[in-house]
Amino acid sequence: MHTVALAVTDGVPVFEVAAACEVFDRERPDLVDPWYDFRVCAPAGTRFGGWFDVATTHGLDELARADTVIVPASRDVHRPPPADLVEAVRAAYDRGARVASACSGAFVLAAAGLLDGRRATTHWMWADLLAATYPDVEVDADVLYIEEGRILTSAGTAAALDLCLHLVRSDHGSAVANELARRLVVPPHRAGGQAQFISTPVSSCGDDAVADTMAWALARLDQPITVTDLAREAGVSPRTLVRRFHDNAGTTPLQWLHAQRVRRAEELLESTDDSVELVASRSGMGTAATLRRHFSRAAGVPPETYRRTFRLGAPGESAGGRERR
Repeated sequence: MHTVALAVTDGVPVFEVAAACEVFDRERPDLVDPWYDFRVCAPAGTRFGGWFDVATTHGLDELARADTVIVPASRDVHRPPPADLVEAVRAAYDRGARVASACSGAFVLAAAGLLDGRRATTHWMWADLLAATYPDVEVDADVLYIEEGRILTSAGTAAALDLCLHLVRSDHGSAVANELARRLVVPPHRAGGQAQFISTPVSSCGDDAVADTMAWALARLDQPITVTDLAREAGVSPRTLVRRFHDNAGTTPLQWLHAQRVRRAEELLESTDDSVELVASRSGMGTAATLRRHFSRAAGVPPETYRRTFRLGAPGESAGGRERR
């Protein structure tokens, strides 16, 4: 079983802790069996949320034995994180663990030296402080989460759930992650490069128009679709559609459409024996060469390698051993 350890110390915010517990601590035999071996690791007597006692028999030293370590938000970003937590996270990484932070948990990873020379994100409110405190870190405050090899960082609060679903997707594939998201009643995939927040509120009519247009496009991914086509379906001008897409989704219509085609290709590679040429056609990528180029850029591996990975680590088998780039 793939072991996931959540590093908890006094005073950490509740939401990021709850998100990790909900995703990794509940057995889901109909999705993947076994699921994850989830452990809350904390010093004895740890309290957080102002009232909650952590029931755990695992200390921070257990982090070094985990396959994945998740560090939730810090209690106070204006103070150095606890030295024992920093040392435990560093030891886990040195032993080969995948290490992820939620929100201001990035300060812990930075204090451990894991973010030096890497891109990283955190809640936009703390991005300037992170950059000033750790100048060797390339801070990007405009994204939901960033994956740099075995190091992952995410933005505030809800982005922690996006990150957890991304980890499940990396381990078990899109089909499993999408079904889990459906059960949690959250979007199945928000790309890491999506904006952290939407600065301009929109009307309910605008929300409905964009949602209906997205649904229309998802049913026709195998067909050529232009911004003009999307605008016509939404009943607005192309310029208005671009603005509404940005306000609602934090991205452009074409960027959103491209991301959906990559996700569709992933699902087809995982769940069918279709040739790469047919996957390219069914996902709207057109040709195998186009699919290979865009898929490799998005997933980090060619379609053929991606398919072999998930055929070896399909649900019900040991998918936790997937090689990480």
